[in-house]
Amino acid sequence: MMGTLRLMKRSAGWIGMLAGVLLVVGGWPIVAPAADELPKEGVLPVVSAGKAVQAALDFCKKDGYRVSASVVDRAGILRAMMRADGAGPHTVDSSRKKAYTAASLRRATSDLAEMIAKQPTLQALREMNESILMVGGGLPIEIAGDVVGAIGVGGAPGAHLDDACAQAGLDAIGAAPKLPAAK
Repeated sequence: MMGTLRLMKRSAGWIGMLAGVLLVVGGWPIVAPAADELPKEGVLPVVSAGKAVQAALDFCKKDGYRVSASVVDRAGILRAMMRADGAGPHTVDSSRKKAYTAASLRRATSDLAEMIAKQPTLQALREMNESILMVGGGLPIEIAGDVVGAIGVGGAPGAHLDDACAQAGLDAIGAAPKLPAAK
């Protein structure tokens, strides 16, 4: 019993000394930020994410394309996803990965694919992680100047068609256009 008490006192002494050393070595005071100092980020409501996905599917359907559409938040986390009747199973992953890529890199995936084709030294961008997909069909969602997420569409017979369906999703929620206007 007496040995245990000495050990506890010794341990408490070491912990106290260690805490003091850490504060001195770190040199930074631990102070919680004031509420007005916290970063503010826009969040895409799940209702808007669902509306964008449905609009993309509807746009593709009118042209006979069976696709999947995904919307992710600014961190690339899935907010909404739909797979049209008859769409291939691969379209689920491709739409999510295109959305993730557009959100992560804050650019249209068709622009990224073109950039990599023109500058082979950038090929490593394809290998950043398993969720990156550098094929057209992914567009960032920008509202009031803030990128709040991205939409990805997969399954139309051409990346430019996936882009058009994704743009229809942006249009449905009032997001800034990401594709050049048709001439």
